[in-house]
Amino acid sequence: AHCRLSKEFSSASTTTTVGSVTSRVTRNGDAVMEKDLLSHEDLAGDRGMIDDIFDETYREKEGPKPPMRYVWRNIILMSLLHLGAIFGLTLIPSAKIQTLAWAVLCFLLSALGITAGSHRLWSHRSYKATLPLRIFLTIANSMAFQNDIYEWVRDHRVHHKFSETDADPHNAMRGFFFSHIGWLLVRKHPDVIEKGQKLDLSDIKADKVVMFQRRYYKPSVVLLCFTLPTVVPWYFWDESLVISFFIPAILRYTVGLNATWLVNSAAHMFGNRPYDQHINPRENPLVSLGALGEGFHNYHHTFPYDYSTSEFGWRFNLTTAFIDLMCLLGLASDRKKVSKEVILARKMRTGDGSHKSG
Repeated sequence: AHCRLSKEFSSASTTTTVGSVTSRVTRNGDAVMEKDLLSHEDLAGDRGMIDDIFDETYREKEGPKPPMRYVWRNIILMSLLHLGAIFGLTLIPSAKIQTLAWAVLCFLLSALGITAGSHRLWSHRSYKATLPLRIFLTIANSMAFQNDIYEWVRDHRVHHKFSETDADPHNAMRGFFFSHIGWLLVRKHPDVIEKGQKLDLSDIKADKVVMFQRRYYKPSVVLLCFTLPTVVPWYFWDESLVISFFIPAILRYTVGLNATWLVNSAAHMFGNRPYDQHINPRENPLVSLGALGEGFHNYHHTFPYDYSTSEFGWRFNLTTAFIDLMCLLGLASDRKKVSKEVILARKMRTGDGSHKSG
């Protein structure tokens, strides 16, 4: 029972009922008629939230844009971090093989804390996790150090609900650099703050594991993102303290950040759009490879509630394999998956035709 896939459903947007048939108006405005599809209300009842569905009613404010205000603390810290990562690269030839393996393991664990944790579990409610798995993903999330789960979820739901608008925290329409790292170096657009405050985050507030992490986030980051990755190679196999710090901690952390940021930048700019050509996110296999399956972005923004973020299962998608394994072990359940019939219908209706070429 734990490993069952929940009932398959289609994309949810504006829904009205006409007799026994459901009429949906998709984001690009085309009305389609399909039978037995879940409405917004059904989907909300199944997942407990719909704040990751694009809001068609949002309109950007007229008039001049607010002035850009730099956050110099972040600019300095990010510059130092990347300089430290470059220094870490130069140390790789001198590192022990165990240290390099440990750095890769730390990268994978921290990445899962984002992909399987704050993204697919908490942001999109695309599957359910038991308490032990939620604790594990929270620990991994602190190792990733990309804001606490509560803040990550809030920003990500705003990103989906107001994608590529002023209310999108990393609006790709403002360029590659902004959507990659620039959005962290300047003050948020007022619309991002305003819309973020209006989201229903009651499901996140009700999760005691998430709120415990939020309460003790800073010490958890010091311990799990920097101290633990450094101490293990130094203590267990006598690696030098400098290499232990700059490779498994600093370099690994920097690579993890950039892998996540590429989903916001490259996967919104480079690739094809087989599911919906009217939105910006793209399918980018290289990003998927580096971000453990998060680069199938045209699919993800079309069907944000699919636990796999892709129709291709484990292909370039280590996170899906991890969730499936957790399900097999009884630690996860109720994975949401879109039916192949609905996917094909959506490709034919709004895709760019690239699916026909394989």
